[in-house]
Amino acid sequence: MKSKSHLFIVIFCVFSNARYVHSLVEGLYCGVENCYDVLGVTRESSKSAIGKAYRNLAKKLHPDVQGADVSKEEAEKNFHRIATAYEVLRDDASREDYDYMVDHPEEMYTHYYRYYRRRAAPNVDIRIILAVCISIISGIQYYSAWDRYETAIKYLTTVQKYRIRATEIAKQEGLFNEDGKKKNKDKSKEKEEKEQIIRKVIEEKMDIRGGYAKPDWKQILWIQLIILPYTIYQYVKWYIIWVYKFNIRKEEYGEEEKLYLIKKHLKLSRLEFDALEDHTREEYLELGLWEKSKAIEWKAEKEEELKRELSQSARHKAYRRYLKKGTGRLTFDDS
Repeated sequence: MKSKSHLFIVIFCVFSNARYVHSLVEGLYCGVENCYDVLGVTRESSKSAIGKAYRNLAKKLHPDVQGADVSKEEAEKNFHRIATAYEVLRDDASREDYDYMVDHPEEMYTHYYRYYRRRAAPNVDIRIILAVCISIISGIQYYSAWDRYETAIKYLTTVQKYRIRATEIAKQEGLFNEDGKKKNKDKSKEKEEKEQIIRKVIEEKMDIRGGYAKPDWKQILWIQLIILPYTIYQYVKWYIIWVYKFNIRKEEYGEEEKLYLIKKHLKLSRLEFDALEDHTREEYLELGLWEKSKAIEWKAEKEEELKRELSQSARHKAYRRYLKKGTGRLTFDDS
């Protein structure tokens, strides 16, 4: 009976050891060796104990301190073993993956994925990556806004009515300084100064709205993310006041509230609504478009009017004929 129990223990140890060896794979982590055994530590050892064990072994096994009886290749191989084991165990995430591989040898493909994913992935804090991405987007956003604004200003300086208006304002404010002109002043330089004055007047006096308005640093992504909690607070506060004033107490809408409802019912974006001229907003208020039914009716009438204009347009008729043909070329004779 005693011999049978001894046989059972031997068989159990053999199978346990076979399973343990199978869990270690050549090419992953420390290969067929156990990383803890390489450094002479256990799975319960702390990170500081692992670091201390590695430093002690590095002093003994560094190729520069090996004796002549040890070949250079063997010394480098020994040092590489302990360096690899330390690289695996010093990082908490890598150590966790290694322990998982030892405990779950059957999930071989998972171990390969985890190992190579960690080696291929950049060792950079995700917060730094996000910060860099947000900074790049914010920079592009601000630069694009300035580019659109510059395009709008350049265009307005070429439109005659804006130039005339800007010239009148400049003369009224004495910006041209015509009395102090020198007779021998260069004409090209004088023209250039005049253009700069007109541009400055247009920038300061003309109200450019919508997507071509002057960039506001508060609208860039970084600032919007920073003030997001305050923005959410303001919206919740506004919504509660709106419900209390107009849904519960049934108060009449003010001009600001009416304009908000007009923007909502006409499905205009903030940039589209900001680009509307003052007389257009007054027209919408006179039509009572803050009422949803009137807004829907007015919008349908505008769409029908646009369809009639397009149907009477020679260019649109030519385009429709082109679509009906399906193939072929649209020539000037068709327009």
